[in-house]
Amino acid sequence: MIRKGTLTDIDRILDITKACAVFMTSNSIFQWNEHYPNREPFEIDVQREELYVQEINSKVIGCIVLSKIKDEEYNPIPWLTPDGKNIYIHRLAIHPNQQGKGQARLLMDFAETFARNNHFDSIRLDTFSQNLRNQKFYELRGYKRLGEIYFPKQSEHPFYCYELIL
Repeated sequence: MIRKGTLTDIDRILDITKACAVFMTSNSIFQWNEHYPNREPFEIDVQREELYVQEINSKVIGCIVLSKIKDEEYNPIPWLTPDGKNIYIHRLAIHPNQQGKGQARLLMDFAETFARNNHFDSIRLDTFSQNLRNQKFYELRGYKRLGEIYFPKQSEHPFYCYELIL
């Protein structure tokens, strides 16, 4: 089940993102660290009603953020559609013990259905340049890589920006 996230979900989400960070680091993917993700963005996501959580047997196993707000880091990217009717995906996470079971696919199906049902023109997101698994995941779903941005507190490596026209 996928539902709106609440403030009471954040501790569990932080446990999930920490487990994901450890899992990625063990695979030489240095995408998340002590600076990101942290509690503050998730609290803002809840206030904006942009956080969604995925549950199995009433236990949160993943999350996704669907935002209408374009982060300034995205400004240099040559997007395929004009700004305005776009949704941005952030902080997609599935607990490592649930990965490889189609859970991320279910969250992305939810996000894409949400975007279509709410008449967005496209979905935009970024993923770490060193995370080849994520790149393949998005590309197989039809997302087009358009450029790169940097988050210096996260990594010296770029993040690739993707867009899917709906």
